[in-house]
Amino acid sequence: MRDHGYARYRLDGCRCYVCAFARSRYDENRDRAIAYGTWNPWTDAEPVRVHIQFLRSCTMGLRAIAAAAPCNRKVLQGVMAGQPKLRPDTAARILAVEPLLENLAPGTLMSAVGTHRRVHALVAVGWPQQYLELHLRTGPGNLGMMLKRDQVTVRRALDVRAMYDALWRADPADHGATPGGISRARKYAASRQWAPPGAWDDQSIDDPGARPDWTGMCGTSEGFWAHRSIRTRPCPPCRHAYNAQARERQAAQKEPT
Repeated sequence: MRDHGYARYRLDGCRCYVCAFARSRYDENRDRAIAYGTWNPWTDAEPVRVHIQFLRSCTMGLRAIAAAAPCNRKVLQGVMAGQPKLRPDTAARILAVEPLLENLAPGTLMSAVGTHRRVHALVAVGWPQQYLELHLRTGPGNLGMMLKRDQVTVRRALDVRAMYDALWRADPADHGATPGGISRARKYAASRQWAPPGAWDDQSIDDPGARPDWTGMCGTSEGFWAHRSIRTRPCPPCRHAYNAQARERQAAQKEPT
């Protein structure tokens, strides 16, 4: 059943005070808009249709779009079928929908890049994988299997993101991890060059094309030496910058004076 208001007055025949008052206000606003020449109860559906197509390309189904708007899914189906006009308030709600993880169906598959990086970062600061599995309430070995997959479900991505937000600044020792377990986790991550949380920001951690900034100077020759100071192997951008600088020095030495 609809909430009391104009729609219930018109479509369900309810004549309670709330519905009658909503109808009266609607009529007043309509008459005022007509008098000023601004009455426009419909808007072009084409921009909405294009936006729905964009959302669907981001793996959002019509059910998820309707829930996020919110609106009736039949409205979206009508727009996609070629309906030329739409109520302005409905169009505005649909156009405001963004393809955020929270708006996607929990079972939707997505890139695992950001999920892997968050797990890697937690291990790099000393969280043993079995503690992360307990936090996620998964069975033994499930985390390792997830790290081998190219895709994860939206539900799992959200769970890992929440875990990362809760633990990246926490001390594993305060949560029961032993010194030996913390040391082994850090060594395991270092052997695989898993970047710690400080190497990522909110924009880069989910970007497949981004590289971790281990030192705050990565991609420069100074970053090459900064890696040495924190006892990590230089990352590819730092190695390339260092080699480029070395080639420039050699070329300068060969130039005639």
